[in-house]
Amino acid sequence: MNAPFLRKRGQGYGGDPVALDVADFEALLAFAALIEDADDLDRFAERLPTPVRRRMIETWEWQAHGGQAVPGGEWRVWLLMAGRGFGKTRAGAEWVSARARETPGARIALVGASREDVAKVMIEGRSGLLRVARTGESPLWVPSRGIVHFDSGAEAHVYSAEAGEALRGPEHDFAWCDELAKWARAGAAWDNLQMGLRVGERPRVLVTTTPRPLALLRGIRDDPATAVTIGRMADNVHLPEAAVGEAYRRYAGTRLGRQELDGMLFDEVQGALWTRELVEACRIAAPAGGYRRVVVGVDPPLTVEGDACGIVVCALRADGVAEVVADHSVRGLSPEGWALKAAAAAKAWGAHRVVAEKNNGGLMVESVLRGADVALPVRLVHAADGKSVRAEPVAALFEAKRAKLAGRFPELEDELCALVLGGGYEGKGSPDRADAMVYALTELMLGDRRAEPRILSF
Repeated sequence: MNAPFLRKRGQGYGGDPVALDVADFEALLAFAALIEDADDLDRFAERLPTPVRRRMIETWEWQAHGGQAVPGGEWRVWLLMAGRGFGKTRAGAEWVSARARETPGARIALVGASREDVAKVMIEGRSGLLRVARTGESPLWVPSRGIVHFDSGAEAHVYSAEAGEALRGPEHDFAWCDELAKWARAGAAWDNLQMGLRVGERPRVLVTTTPRPLALLRGIRDDPATAVTIGRMADNVHLPEAAVGEAYRRYAGTRLGRQELDGMLFDEVQGALWTRELVEACRIAAPAGGYRRVVVGVDPPLTVEGDACGIVVCALRADGVAEVVADHSVRGLSPEGWALKAAAAAKAWGAHRVVAEKNNGGLMVESVLRGADVALPVRLVHAADGKSVRAEPVAALFEAKRAKLAGRFPELEDELCALVLGGGYEGKGSPDRADAMVYALTELMLGDRRAEPRILSF
């Protein structure tokens, strides 16, 4: 919900909750949910008695945005993997509080990278357990013992992943693990926690974390007993728009941004020709301009309904370094449609040549490009070897810092990082963008190598 009144939590409405029965209160929430305009919703709320308004504000299901909602099903682990500012901590604190209310006497584990992290973020933080307590609730935090006592008799115990052995003996009904991706000795702490999660009819654990490419996190994600929620910073409508906009302006499309803002967990492919680290090391902010030579690489699709038509523009600087300057790839177009897009890219960048794969459609590729008024040389290449074999000498250009990515190309970068040394592609579909880039950079940088078996020119 975006209504301003929902942001006033903790500003002292006062009064006790009105004694509405469950059916009446749910009917009130259902009616309010039909009000789409935030200002109208605010006006409606302001006409309610103060205790009713407070009760609405303290109803988490009413405030939570979609990604914070508890998933259905018989999961054992809920992995809430999201970008910064998504609201992971609030979701975790509300989930633990709900478990404490419904399970008197429950023993709950609170596990963080350190005991200090648990105290400062999960318990005392602005979205922590103490702040989400409802009117009439008085959870007692005893720092010296590392325990939070709830009114129901439930207890939450603090643990540090740095001392995972402390989890070896205790048994728990529930657990909340925060920022697992930054835990030291995470494997031991996680295993000990799982072995002790054996109390009650349905022991469960919530993991709230920003993703990192860790084997443990991938294993949790891929476990059939795990329910996964992926979330972005932009999903949290309560964040200041200016702050969100600035974060995305700076980092959108980069590995850091996709991981820290959009909650994406990158799977580093073993033996990949390009790693995420290499991609970031070869990135520059924008095209330099003043190029000696510009080439458009085209990888045509087999069918209109199939993969994308890769259209990637590469340019050679005066210092001999090549740049990937644009990705104009398109999907779902006829041969005439994608040829027009390739022609437009060539014109926009002042290209000296178009290089296109001949395999899919043979000489039709050249005729279509000619029909699209591409008034510059068109070279057709025959992909004789595997995709990664063709890409190996091009990857070496990036390793040697002789090729750069002039900007952010998320889909192209994903394809590059799925090409494996020695043959094969570990991504989804076909690496059309990567192939188009390989054709263009081979033309620009590898000179007579065009005659080698990797790419045969006609």
